[in-house]
Amino acid sequence: MLWIYYAFLKTNVLLLITINSVGCFIETMYICFFLFYAPKKARMESLKLIVLLIVVGFGLIVALTQFLASGVTRGVIVGWICLVFSLCVFVAPLGVLRQVIKTKSVEYMPILLSVALTLSAVMWFFYGLLLGDFNIAIPNVLGFIFGIIQMILYLIYKNQKPVTHGKALEPESKKYSIREMEEVDVLKFKENGHDATCVAIEPQARPNMPNHIIEVTA
Repeated sequence: MLWIYYAFLKTNVLLLITINSVGCFIETMYICFFLFYAPKKARMESLKLIVLLIVVGFGLIVALTQFLASGVTRGVIVGWICLVFSLCVFVAPLGVLRQVIKTKSVEYMPILLSVALTLSAVMWFFYGLLLGDFNIAIPNVLGFIFGIIQMILYLIYKNQKPVTHGKALEPESKKYSIREMEEVDVLKFKENGHDATCVAIEPQARPNMPNHIIEVTA
């Protein structure tokens, strides 16, 4: 919404209006789906953020720049605000990069999204450069750098075993006590064609013997 407001203060930026209008529509749909399916507590917290950031925040920016600035100054102020928020958007994936390095898993960092964001940053950088508008060009330099980092990390960790609490995940194993192992032996004896009723297994006394656990890997 800020970029649309900024575009209305500029000239010859029709693409900036159209692409951000489509983006606003899609993001609004995302928010509606989230609010519809989210638990009540998450829904209320999200509504508070929406009112605080979109209604109050955006409303204050528009009101203050309309009444306290004019002409070229208004466009410069709004441009700097857009630049700061765009930098915040591109810095946000740092949390995902940290998660990828920590878990050695790219589950939450799809490669197609990283490629699309990188190409988008490149295109918008050249668009801003050709218009001579550095408020558009500068944030996309950071977007391009982070996009390249994401793709490099994907290539490094795509075949790595995920790590949980500092240990690589191993195949699930089952643990049986000695008594359970005796029961399993009786069942196998019966499956081999023998009459299990004729077999009597008397448990032997095991004084002062701890309850051992036998680990069998599936």
